[in-house]
Amino acid sequence: MAKKQTRRSFLKTALAGGVAAGTANLTLMRDLYAQASGPIVIGHHCDLTGVISSWGYWHDKAAKAAVEIINQGGGIAGRRVELATEDTESNPASGARKLRNLIERSNAEFVVGSVHSGVMLSAIPIASELKTIYFSTGEATEATGAKGTRYSFRTGTDTYSIAAASMPWCVENFGKVWSIIYADYAWGQSTNQESKHFIEKAGGKTLASIPVPLDTKDFVPYLAQIPPETEVLLPAFIGSLSVAFYTQAKTMGLDKKMKMFSSSASIESIAPDDIQGAAEGVYFFENFPRMLKAKDDEYHREFIKRVGIDDVHAREVGSQRVMDKSHGWQAWEDIFAIKQAIEASGYKTRKDVEGVIKALEGMEMKNSIGHPQGDKLIRKEDHCGIIDCYISRVEGGKLEVKKRIPKEELAKNMPLRHNLSQLPV
Repeated sequence: MAKKQTRRSFLKTALAGGVAAGTANLTLMRDLYAQASGPIVIGHHCDLTGVISSWGYWHDKAAKAAVEIINQGGGIAGRRVELATEDTESNPASGARKLRNLIERSNAEFVVGSVHSGVMLSAIPIASELKTIYFSTGEATEATGAKGTRYSFRTGTDTYSIAAASMPWCVENFGKVWSIIYADYAWGQSTNQESKHFIEKAGGKTLASIPVPLDTKDFVPYLAQIPPETEVLLPAFIGSLSVAFYTQAKTMGLDKKMKMFSSSASIESIAPDDIQGAAEGVYFFENFPRMLKAKDDEYHREFIKRVGIDDVHAREVGSQRVMDKSHGWQAWEDIFAIKQAIEASGYKTRKDVEGVIKALEGMEMKNSIGHPQGDKLIRKEDHCGIIDCYISRVEGGKLEVKKRIPKEELAKNMPLRHNLSQLPV
């Protein structure tokens, strides 16, 4: 039987390299700071205020915790990491200005990006112009699709991969007759488009696609447009729009007439038991299970401890804040992915960025303190994250995993549509 790791020995192994560094020497790693050529600055294009600030709060905590743990282990290639953060204000125009500040004023050499799809899509042309790698955490597929470049990457899922992973099982198990109701902006539009495609590919049909303005308070006129013969309803909202949708849909009794399935974005930073059962029985796609028991290992436990949430409800220790668990891990993992690529490529200065890009293209990451979500890879051609995914149902106010979709199945279900690796650097 293998000797059980103590917490101290576990952290010594984990902090040294983030990925499979079992024999590393922490003292030696720290001594390398003296030989380095200054810190590596990683920018965080973070949605600290505005409509998606409840997510940005957690991305900020996760990024800071990742940098702290990396520096405790000797930094990246012996160089200390500095995190420079700019608030996108959840606004594409503001986000574009703040990204230039990060790169041109703060000298960010790599950027962990916004989870707001509109901000993300406005950022990629700027990051590419300034030859800076940008990790998208939003889900609009265009970031690693039609609007992607050699500089745009992601470790998580997008609307394309979510639909590819989930729809074969959902159409078979929930019903073939669907309607979609969505927030009328980049992410909602992308969700509508990709979901329709994969519903039809799985043998289903979409009766209606209903866009809802972002300033909507009264959902009744839009809910009234849902065809009565709908078997499955796919809502795509975030934050206060989600709360309004689920509350008003339940009041109208829609949950009794049809099943509902949505992306985890619709329940992120929201505890089902905080909205009086309005989401009870609804199925959600998850990138990373909110409940520890669905993936209970030492890396997951260390991650939630480091970002300061409990292991039962994913609430912040000392407050009632709920982590955006299905997305917030990317702010942590993207920094570890940058670390791995820098060290694999021998990066020293900005002129070496092409080597980091090539290291990221097709890079595999193992379940570890650096990648607590699990084993994954960045697909070489389209820079998409290929990960294990989950479908969960709200039961008794908690998200309970009902289906795990292995990363191999995801890759099989989402054929290549773009080859970013052939674009110029």
